[in-house]
Amino acid sequence: MDFSLSTEEREVRDWVRTFVQRELMPLEQEVLRRERRNEPGLTSDELTALQLKAKESGFWGVQTPEEYGGMGLSAVMTALLEAELGRTFVPFRFGGAADNILFHANDEQKERYLLPTIAGERKSCFAITEPGAGSDAKNIRTSARKDGADWIINGEKTFITGGNEADFVMVFAVTDPEKGANGGVTCFLVDRDMGWKSEPIDTMGEWGPASLVFENVRVPASQILGEEGRGFELAMQWIGRGRYLLPARAIGSCERLISMAIEHANTRETFGAPIATRQAIQWMIADSGVELEALRWLVLHAAWQVDSGMDSRHAQSIAKLYGGQKANEIVDRVLQIHGGMGYTRELPIERWYRELRLLRIYEGTDEIQRRTIARNLLKGHVKISGALG
Repeated sequence: MDFSLSTEEREVRDWVRTFVQRELMPLEQEVLRRERRNEPGLTSDELTALQLKAKESGFWGVQTPEEYGGMGLSAVMTALLEAELGRTFVPFRFGGAADNILFHANDEQKERYLLPTIAGERKSCFAITEPGAGSDAKNIRTSARKDGADWIINGEKTFITGGNEADFVMVFAVTDPEKGANGGVTCFLVDRDMGWKSEPIDTMGEWGPASLVFENVRVPASQILGEEGRGFELAMQWIGRGRYLLPARAIGSCERLISMAIEHANTRETFGAPIATRQAIQWMIADSGVELEALRWLVLHAAWQVDSGMDSRHAQSIAKLYGGQKANEIVDRVLQIHGGMGYTRELPIERWYRELRLLRIYEGTDEIQRRTIARNLLKGHVKISGALG
């Protein structure tokens, strides 16, 4: 059993690590200053400039198929890449990506939506969550009523990532109330100029979701993505597209945080000795190191299952549940080790504290992951012996 990285994986990881160190980390203090003023950490133009700089080295559309101009990287390689990006809180992502369900578009829709999104000319958002339908996605109430050759959409979506910036939305609406999620939900591609509106939602972190409102928004039938009534299946494809990538980025955050804790413990003195000599501090460092190593292998194992064509949903749920919990415990310990300075905004620890808290909520709460894991075990869908049998 070989756990070493291939030459290609090592080269990709090292390039991204260098990019983070040279291009992103120097921006951290300015990002913090802007966020304290309730401004975006990076402007749209700055993000685009960084993405284009990465594109010069071939980093564009890291998981986008090569036939669409992307890199088509494996799941393991993408996880390694996300871990490197997680070493900084600068809100960067590589360009050239499109939501996985957009590849279900027909030829005309691909020309209008998919290809411009990959090129960075258009921005999309995915809208299924509602005020009364979060984890229970089957409970959505947004409706689409047939009116001649058109559909009339009414409803509200909430906590929509990118909803304030998007110029089109993939919105899920009930088209057959009797069937509901079992054949009665449809996905529509709806341009902003068709009439939907967005409002920002303030959060404790820097994630800036939106509330979307649809009031008699008229769209032609040609805007249906995929097939009428098959929208819930598309939604589940989007939600399950790569849960392992969320804890993957947390790996990098935890590596950086633990490094900060080690440096501080070795230099901060109390009662005539570095606090690193105190057993309480040693145990916090030890526990954090063990948990980080376990998280690393849970994420890579889930990614390996994806690359192997296996059903990785169980492994991804485990990685996300463990990652969300342990990343929060690690950042809490690191803040504690830094004492009062850790609680201030002079250091980025409190920034990471707020950011990592979201990992336990979005794209499947801890409780949903536990339900999934327990159901799989109780019903025998997976074996307690795991992948090794």
